[in-house]
Amino acid sequence: MGMTSYAYSQVGAPIDSLKSDSLGAKHKKIIPPRIYNLNKQYDFGDLTRYVLHPKGKADTLRSKSGITIVPNVAANPTIGGQLGIKAVAGRKLGDDPNTLLSIAATSASYTTKGILFFYINHNIFTPGNKWNLQGNLVVSKTVTPDYGLGIGQPITGGTAADNVLADPTHKTNAIHSYYFNIREKVYKQVAKDLFLGAGMSFEVRRKIQQSDTVNNATPLSVYNNQHGFPQDHYSADGFLFNLEYITRDNPNRAYKGIYFDAGVRVNQTWIGSTKNSLQFTTDFRKYFSLSDVAPETVLALWNWGSYLAAGNIPYLELPGTARDGSFRSGRGYTSQYFKGTEFNDTEAEFRFPILANKFVSGVAFGSLQSANDEHGTKLFQQFEPGYGAGLRVLFNKATRTNLALDYAFGKFGNQGFFLNLNESF
Repeated sequence: MGMTSYAYSQVGAPIDSLKSDSLGAKHKKIIPPRIYNLNKQYDFGDLTRYVLHPKGKADTLRSKSGITIVPNVAANPTIGGQLGIKAVAGRKLGDDPNTLLSIAATSASYTTKGILFFYINHNIFTPGNKWNLQGNLVVSKTVTPDYGLGIGQPITGGTAADNVLADPTHKTNAIHSYYFNIREKVYKQVAKDLFLGAGMSFEVRRKIQQSDTVNNATPLSVYNNQHGFPQDHYSADGFLFNLEYITRDNPNRAYKGIYFDAGVRVNQTWIGSTKNSLQFTTDFRKYFSLSDVAPETVLALWNWGSYLAAGNIPYLELPGTARDGSFRSGRGYTSQYFKGTEFNDTEAEFRFPILANKFVSGVAFGSLQSANDEHGTKLFQQFEPGYGAGLRVLFNKATRTNLALDYAFGKFGNQGFFLNLNESF
């Protein structure tokens, strides 16, 4: 089930300095910082070893980990059931104790809705966090469900095309296409925990096929006609400029800290983009560990937003449900169920251990999505909720990799099962 090389879990924060100083003065010794005892945790690797070698020794405190090859099994209402193979890696580069965990993954899969998907992505921190490199390569044959533009608000009046674009009936239109994405960003640390970055992203769709045979019969067709996009292809190629602040202790499953990224995307026709545009994005995450005894008892908060300031972006690149960087926001709805030129999603999740050995944990979560439309609805004027609960199975305790199983509910009859590796945020 897996292959092993070297990586170590993040080290916990020191205990309270005032208590440490007073105890040290009284007892003439310095109390070292607390390290999470991985030897008391039980993960899928321990289960495998127990099945294959029931008399083998337990793992050590600093559990060696690295590249893990697993079946890529997933499920959600957007893709249906998924089966493939996935390799994930986690490792701290160098000996600097301040270096954050670097992660990478690659996968090839097929879904019951006819989606073929291959990707490679990475989030690498060099020793001492001097540089952070983030990027991905995606090649895919996709089927995208389309429910219209906006946040689900009915409209009054307007033309027949306006009503098709808003689609208050939430009729599903399937959009088939070939999708290619190359993205790379390079961040330089400019102060403690603060990074400035720049890069480029190329999103290309070809052979777009939809059910519209008479023109203006689907939201995609109406949007393309109104904004001057071809019906069967587009490119969204642009420059990326970002500011990043990171104090969270682990990217897979944070117990504490902050992650914040604010960015500007500038699409330009002279580098191949179908249209020019200027877009702002924000991503803020805060983690509160609620227990010293069980630090994985966490209240996690997330706000993600994207806002078009000028120009036009293609319909399938509009920000919306599950259009964040990891495609995990808005559980309870299919991808892009809500979308607009301006979009914001706020989520909260309570995470708690169920078994003493941390092998199984639980979560409860809720979200609120908001978007504008082209018929007068403004951002934050209308909110659509989602909520649910799930289980977590500890897959790799050294890198805090979890198998996530969630069931979520939304409005308009939406509900579904969501299965993935690692937390949604």
